[in-house]
Parts: sequence; C-alpha cells; structure tokens
Amino acid sequence: MVTNRKNTMKNFDEAYFIVEKAIELAFKGDFVLKFYRYLEGEGVKKKQIEEFIESSTALELSETVLELEGYIKGGDKTLKEAYGHIPKPKARKIKDYLYGILEDAWRYSRDRRGGRKKRSK
Repeated sequence: MVTNRKNTMKNFDEAYFIVEKAIELAFKGDFVLKFYRYLEGEGVKKKQIEEFIESSTALELSETVLELEGYIKGGDKTLKEAYGHIPKPKARKIKDYLYGILEDAWRYSRDRRGGRKKRSK
C-alpha cells in the first residue's frame, strides 16, 4: 500500500509539468488537458490538490489568466505588447481554457472531502 501512495505522489509531480505544457500548448491553439478527468484518473489525494492550488504553477496560471483578461479589456500598453500577436477572440478562448484548469482543481479539492468513509450497514 505504501508503494501505491509513493506512485501517486510521483505521478502527481508530473501534473505540474502537464499543466505547464498545457499552458504552452494553449497559446499554440491546442486545448488538450481535461484536468478534472486527469485528477480522477490519477486518484489524486486532497492534500496533493491543495498543494497544487498553493503552488507557483497555479499562481502562474492565475497571473496569465489575469493578464489575458487585461489584454482583452484593453488599455494596458504592456499587455498589448505582450499579447498583441494574439487575436482577442483567441485570447478569450485561451483565458477561458486556462481558468477552467484552475476551476477543475478547485472543484476536485471541494469534491475530495476528508474524513472516514461511512460504513454500510
């Protein structure tokens, strides 16, 4: 049983790489990661997803979403320089996809309540 936990922990370390790769691919127009489904498939524990939510990867994801939101609304020259090569409809799609990854993490965390399972009678 300990080996399963270690494998789960090791596998979840790969999630950080997968999310970072998903960010990169999103800017190329590929929206391939269904994060909630991935988390379910890996059997990620609540503690692990909470660590992810507090991680620098999630922070980077959140900051990118906010930057894209600012670019879409317009007015900020720095954001226009950074994201000006992306048409605004595509930027909206990328922003929604990246925010969806964060939402999946939050929802999975909420769905994974701690405590013991109830015994059936």
